[in-house]
Amino acid sequence: MPEIQLGVIESRFADIIWAHEPVTSSELVKLAADAFTWKRTTTHTVLKRLCDKGLFVNSNGTVTSLISRTQFYSMQSRQFVEEAFDGSLPAFIAAFTKDSTLTPKEAEEIRRMIDHAEEG
Repeated sequence: MPEIQLGVIESRFADIIWAHEPVTSSELVKLAADAFTWKRTTTHTVLKRLCDKGLFVNSNGTVTSLISRTQFYSMQSRQFVEEAFDGSLPAFIAAFTKDSTLTPKEAEEIRRMIDHAEEG
């Protein structure tokens, strides 16, 4: 899947869509007005940009996602590890935990994730 880059405001707007989908475009205009004080035209412009990037589809005035929030942020995380740590998850974890310690609960949760990933 191609890389999808979002700015801070686009990310916040996408989060609003994911939280309310399926959402009508008129309801989205109201939500964006409340969150960002946007006018209708601004909402539609940013929505079109997000649709063009392949995140959402606006079909007959109803907006739904093509990629879930979880899928999107998972792709972003993998991309970050690839770019910043040459794809090395252990290097990322080492950097993340360098100046802090994991709680027993966090360590157990990570062990479960590793076990699950190993099982396929």
